Amino acid sequence: MNKTFDRRTFLRGTTALVAVSPFAGLLGSTSALAQDAANPFGLADGSTVDAVIFNGGYGIDYVEFAANLMQKNHPGVTVKVSPSTQIAQELQPRFLGGNPPDLIDNSGAQAIGFSAIIDQLEDMNSVLDAPSLEGVTIRDTLVGGVEKPGTFGDKFIALNYVMTVYGIWYSAQLFEDNGWTPPTTWAEAIELGKAAKEKGLYLFGWGKEAATYYRTTAVASAIKEGGDEVRLAVDNFTPGFWSHPAFQAVFTSLYEIIQGGMMKPGGAGTQFTAAQAQWSNDQSFLLYPSGSWIENEMKPATKEGFRMTGMPELSVSDNGKLPKTALHATAGEPFIIPAGALNLAGGKELLRTMLSKEAATNFAKSKLAPTIVKDTVPADGFGSTALVSQSKLLADAGNDVFTWNSFDLYGTNQDELVVWNSFLDGKLDVAAFTAALTAITDAVYNDASVTKVVVK
Repeated sequence: MNKTFDRRTFLRGTTALVAVSPFAGLLGSTSALAQDAANPFGLADGSTVDAVIFNGGYGIDYVEFAANLMQKNHPGVTVKVSPSTQIAQELQPRFLGGNPPDLIDNSGAQAIGFSAIIDQLEDMNSVLDAPSLEGVTIRDTLVGGVEKPGTFGDKFIALNYVMTVYGIWYSAQLFEDNGWTPPTTWAEAIELGKAAKEKGLYLFGWGKEAATYYRTTAVASAIKEGGDEVRLAVDNFTPGFWSHPAFQAVFTSLYEIIQGGMMKPGGAGTQFTAAQAQWSNDQSFLLYPSGSWIENEMKPATKEGFRMTGMPELSVSDNGKLPKTALHATAGEPFIIPAGALNLAGGKELLRTMLSKEAATNFAKSKLAPTIVKDTVPADGFGSTALVSQSKLLADAGNDVFTWNSFDLYGTNQDELVVWNSFLDGKLDVAAFTAALTAITDAVYNDASVTKVVVK
C-alpha cells in the first residue's frame, strides 16, 4: 500500500521496523471528569498515568519534572515515568497484550518503526488545539511546522519535542589555540586532517553503536550537493541512490580520510560514549558528527574550557545546489500516544504539561537544547556555547533547512550499522561499501510487505 505526502522530515535517532498487531477493543478504564481549560482532556481524579521514555542523551528527568508539575496541578493523579533503551523490545508485548503505555518517547536505535503502527496511534491535533498551562492555545506557543516531522500520510501521530540541529561539532578553544579554521568542504576537512596528524591528532573518530552518525552527515552532504534530486531519492529509497555522484564524492572523501590515517582506529570495538569521550575529554580527534543532544550527553566527560561548537555538515563542492550554510535540522524526539491507551487523557495531559513554558525552559536549561516551545532560550544560551552556536546555525541557514525520514520509517539502522562499522574500520572500499548499502535499502524498496510512504 502506498501513501503520499509532501514534507521534509527526519526523526533523531534510528528505528527498528517492528510488526505490531492492531489494537482490538481497547477502552479507557478510568472515568473522565468534565472538561475545562484546566482539564481539557477530562483526566479522571485518582487515575494513574504510565509513561515510558527513551533513556538516551536527554535522560528522563525532564519528563519527571513535567510529571511533578502535573501532579501539583492534579493532586489526585499519579504519574509513573519509566526509562527504556529498548522501546520496541519492551513495548511490543504490551501493545499486543492490550496495555500499552499512555505516553511513549519512541526514540533510539530500538524505537518502533512508524510504518508498523500508524493506524494504532492517536492523532496529536487534539493536544495542539488544547489550551496551554499559560492559557493560550498550545499550537500558538510552538515553532512553525511542528506537525510535519510527525505526519505520516495524512495522519499526525508523533509530536517531536526537541528542536534538533545536526552538524559537526568541535572545540572552539582547540581550534583557536592551533589557528585552525572550521572546514566547510570535504577537501578543506582533509587538509585540516593532515595538519592535525602533524600534531599527533586524528580528524574524526566513532563508536560502534553510532557508526551511522556518519550516514547522517554523508546524506546531508549529498543533499547539499545535489539538492532535491538527492533528498527525494533518499526519502523514497529510490533503487541505487547510494551510487549518485554526490554520495560517491562523499564516500571517496571519507575513504581518503580513513586510508590516510585521519580516522581514529578501533571505533568498531568501542562503546559510542567512550569514543565520544576520546573527542570531548581526551581531544584525540577534532571533529564529531552528531545532533544537538551531544553536549548534554557528554557533559560529565567534556574537558574544561572545551567550548563545544557546531558547524554545518560539510559541502562536497563550492557550487552545490544548496549553500554551505544550509542546515540539517528538524524537530526530533517523537512522543506518541497509543489510541488504545488505558488513560488516554493522562497521556495527553502529561504532554500538555511538557509543552508549558515552565517545563520547556527547564528542558532547555538542563539539556542545553531547545524544545519546540518558543521563547525559552536566552541570548547567552544559559552559558552554553553549543546552544548559542545552534541559534547561529539556524539563523545563518535561513530557509535552507532540510531533513529526511526514510531510515527511521523503514528501520534499516541495525543492518546498516554493520556496514558502516566495516567501512569506517577500513575493511570495505567505496565500491563494496556502496554495494552493501544498496542491498539493504533496495531490499526494503522491493519488499511488497513493507508499507511505502511516497515523498514528493
